[in-house]
Amino acid sequence: MSKRTINDYVQVTRQQNIDELMLLAEKLQGLKVKMVNSTAVGGGVAEMLHRIIPLYNQLGLDVTWDVIKGGGDFFNVTKAFHNALHGSRVEITQEMFNVYRETNEHNSRQMAFDSDVVIVHDPQPLLLVSKRNSSRAKWVWRCHIDTAKPNPAVWEYLQFFVRQYDASIFSSPSFAKELPNPQYLIYPAIDPFADKNRELSQSEIEAVLNKFHIPNDKPIIVQISRFDYLKDPLGVFETFRLIKKSHDCRFVYAGGTANDDPEGAKVLAELQEKAAQEKDFHILLLPDFADIEVNALQRAATIVMQKSLREGFGLTVTEALWKGKPVVASAVGGIPLQVIHNFTGLLAYSIEGAAYQIRYLLNNPQAANRLGVYGREHVREKFLITRKIRSYLLLFIALAHKGESIIQL
Repeated sequence: MSKRTINDYVQVTRQQNIDELMLLAEKLQGLKVKMVNSTAVGGGVAEMLHRIIPLYNQLGLDVTWDVIKGGGDFFNVTKAFHNALHGSRVEITQEMFNVYRETNEHNSRQMAFDSDVVIVHDPQPLLLVSKRNSSRAKWVWRCHIDTAKPNPAVWEYLQFFVRQYDASIFSSPSFAKELPNPQYLIYPAIDPFADKNRELSQSEIEAVLNKFHIPNDKPIIVQISRFDYLKDPLGVFETFRLIKKSHDCRFVYAGGTANDDPEGAKVLAELQEKAAQEKDFHILLLPDFADIEVNALQRAATIVMQKSLREGFGLTVTEALWKGKPVVASAVGGIPLQVIHNFTGLLAYSIEGAAYQIRYLLNNPQAANRLGVYGREHVREKFLITRKIRSYLLLFIALAHKGESIIQL
């Protein structure tokens, strides 16, 4: 597809929103920003950076992206940290802290920090802030994780470094912590023109269903997620079994793996073993950049599900709402910011609750359609990429006027 320009987004949002981006960007011409995360593929962070960085550069900023390097030991540690920050009970040893620190130190020696702003995404590269005093940059930690109830030992260790940043960004008010630096609320967002979200023809949708041998002969419930215990794939299967008692339907659990998530293969194997005898429960291991496939599966769905146990924000929910699909999702993390119960979707608190809500929508297609209409408009107002760009431009301006209570634009 042809390269999109910022002006193209007037097709999905208001002209004044685009005009505002232009006005804010005028104040930031030539600003150098470095984004740093732990993987170039897999997961919402990498996906969003691929889409948003070219748009920043179109607006006159100079935004670059670096990915830290680490071995299997390092990513095993950061996966444990990830689970611990979500509140899981995880045993963390001193050796794990040593691996984490040494890998960050190695990366800090390989990277240059000569920009005006450095934005470090999530815990994996957190310790790069050790370079803050030797650079002119303002440093920002962007946390995409649900830190509402973190494991105290892990958070106590990490917050020592978080406190050294000039600012922090969280995805939900409930994730914010007691910190000495300013904290900002910026929602994740989707790009409506990305292959994962653009309009598809019926033939494109049917081609994907045929590719994966999924008949379109009965209602289809879809969950798109990594193979991760926190996405509760085994709970999704139990939900399927409850619904099948009263409704003839298909479930599709489709997802990929990320370079910084070593648990994926194990979770996938467990789900495959559990669902081996269920011909109507389809498990799809998607390759990197399977955006058209994800798009088509969501558009083919009668209902989209997101039965997470913990969730930073849940961009798969945003994607489904944008496609006008009724969504049943767990009331965790940033999901309740998107799914306003009985208005833009339905929330659930258990396997039984999720099954009940899905049965309700299967029995009430008019209600399902109403949720889809309102859900799409909710995304248009709050969770499109243009809204996120605006928030970051305002953040960059605030960082340049640190300590000022009123900033004249």
